[in-house]
Amino acid sequence: MALVNIVIALALCQYIVFAFAVGKARGRCNVPAPAITGNAEFERYYRVQMNTLELLIAFIPASLIFGYYVSSLWAAVLGLVYLVGRVLYFLAYIQDPSRRELGFALSLGPIGFLLLGALYGATRVALGL
Repeated sequence: MALVNIVIALALCQYIVFAFAVGKARGRCNVPAPAITGNAEFERYYRVQMNTLELLIAFIPASLIFGYYVSSLWAAVLGLVYLVGRVLYFLAYIQDPSRRELGFALSLGPIGFLLLGALYGATRVALGL
């Protein structure tokens, strides 16, 4: 499970990096707090951060459950794919939001596998199989 925990810690660090990018964009684009609209560049940074937060809510518990009941190695591997997907999403979305599909797929896909695997593994144990 150490590998799973490392990947989760990296995902949290990645989120913090995205939050700092939003802060820098806020200053560069002159969007004073608490505003979150009014500048398209800033809004793209902000949406990446919020989308990442939305996915973390599913990614973290799914990784832990999958790692515990199915395979910690595969949970970590899927988590690394998620991290790469988030970077690709970030880079694409801040340049042109219409190019975000690959990054989003590489983020959401691993979460789907982790969730299904977590449900399968926990159900097998609960049923004594």
